[in-house]
Amino acid sequence: MGIQDRKVLRIISKMLKAEIDGEGIPNKGVPQGGLSSPLLSNVVLNDLDQWVAGQWENFETNKKYNRNQAKYTALKKTDLKEGYIVRYTDDFKVLCRNSKTAFKWYHAVRLYLIDRLKLDISPEKSKVVNLRKKQSEFLGFTIKAVPKKNKRVANTGIVAKKKLQLKEKYRELIKQIQKSPTAENAQAFNSFIMGIHNYFQKATHVAIEFSQLSFDLMHFTKNRLKGVSKYGYPINAPPTFKTYYTTKRKTYCINGIYLFQIGDVRTSNNMNFSQTITPFTHEGRQTICNKIKGDVKAELTKLMKSTISNRSVEYIDNRLSRYSMKLGKCEVTGNFLFANEVHCHHKIPLSLGGNDNFDNLCILHKEIHKLVHATQNETITTLKKMLHLNSFEIDKVNKLRKMSNLELID
Repeated sequence: MGIQDRKVLRIISKMLKAEIDGEGIPNKGVPQGGLSSPLLSNVVLNDLDQWVAGQWENFETNKKYNRNQAKYTALKKTDLKEGYIVRYTDDFKVLCRNSKTAFKWYHAVRLYLIDRLKLDISPEKSKVVNLRKKQSEFLGFTIKAVPKKNKRVANTGIVAKKKLQLKEKYRELIKQIQKSPTAENAQAFNSFIMGIHNYFQKATHVAIEFSQLSFDLMHFTKNRLKGVSKYGYPINAPPTFKTYYTTKRKTYCINGIYLFQIGDVRTSNNMNFSQTITPFTHEGRQTICNKIKGDVKAELTKLMKSTISNRSVEYIDNRLSRYSMKLGKCEVTGNFLFANEVHCHHKIPLSLGGNDNFDNLCILHKEIHKLVHATQNETITTLKKMLHLNSFEIDKVNKLRKMSNLELID
């Protein structure tokens, strides 16, 4: 497929021939859920993407058009098959306007995969579906085209099988909390809830679907947590909790951690993205640099999974709240911090009578944190050269050093 680097080929070969626990060494195919599966799918099926796009979206016309819409209007007068591919690793759909075109695409794609890529599609999963009459499934979502004014729009929900899996995982985590009501188990539950919310919030009917899940699990949750929660019943969460969710729903408090509610989710609009955003061109890389923005919720999920054994529950909770309130930005430089870069600093150290209160904590980049506590001139000089701090940022560092009874830096 064009990969010439022998080291890469050798690594891929070893991944494919790696022994599977309980199964032995495979002689065909890729392990389901393995790291090599999405990699090889994207390498192989990129050819399919380009071919499908070349049949309609990127079809070369003799006349040059300023707008794609004008080009598509002209193409509709031809015998070409109108179709748009949506693919995620080895799972894809080709969207068409009518059944005649859909069946043409079905056979064309199947033959292309067999003849060109030596692959075949699953007879059970592959079929032509009329989305006006019947919903289809894709990546855990259900899709159906419904009338709205003088056109049709996509209504999306959650696959029934996936909802059963979510319920099973939810019950498992709640049972774990009942068995051992620790802050770590409460954080693991919150991480699960935030993760599924981040994924399924793109569905148009996510609020309805998750409200039903919440109702179905309500009595189970109540029966399991009434003996281990702080008050034995749901209560209103404090303001710091609402930095994650702006809800009026009551929730349970487990060892100082307020549990996220599964029904507390809203639809997030899916926005188009530019095809120029790619790491393989100078223009694309520049666009990525200009548009890059950290996802606070995604990094919060990672921070929840991190364990700090020698810290109090108050510290762990306020650390997350502080990170969320500052939108994930370092309080000295203002730059977004990913989870692996985050350090939480005590303005007044515990050794000087400080505490784990929200107002005594400060979110810093890990190298900035080193600079705040550094005492050797060599270390301070090295960190200053590496960080390139301006005078305003140096002043902020000095304020924190002063509170720690450390000498100011130039």
